[in-house]
Amino acid sequence: MTTVTVRAMTQDEYDDWQRDIAEAYAEEQVAAGRWSQDGAVQRARDENAELLPQGLRTPRMLVLRGVDASGEPVGRAWVGLDHPRGAPDVAFLYDIEILEPRRGNGFGRALLAAVEDVVRQAGVPALELNVFGPNHPAIALYDSAGYEVTTQQMRKAL
Repeated sequence: MTTVTVRAMTQDEYDDWQRDIAEAYAEEQVAAGRWSQDGAVQRARDENAELLPQGLRTPRMLVLRGVDASGEPVGRAWVGLDHPRGAPDVAFLYDIEILEPRRGNGFGRALLAAVEDVVRQAGVPALELNVFGPNHPAIALYDSAGYEVTTQQMRKAL
């Protein structure tokens, strides 16, 4: 069985992650048709800065590095212990990612389980997340891990 533990990101890891997550989030928003390409990365950076005004020291935000049994990085995760829309007793998983060379080896499931453990230890009994429709591998992972659809947005190009 694949094992992953989590620790707080270092400042250097955080700086790299901020660049990477802004680019990835902007790309997802553009692909979903929610944002135009022009200015999308800056918009993503601005949104993240609002959510993490104190960076790594933002209260009730967990910015984590997933590591394997030997201590080598396998991924990262970002969890808010308070739900962004105020749902009581529900944390929110803003981001979870396995590094490209480590994918396909069970690290996603193991990192998700480690994140759930940290949230549970923080006293929050539920975890919610958003996943874009075309991300079929993530949808399958969350489904197999017991997550249920609570809302669903749909669109048709006319």
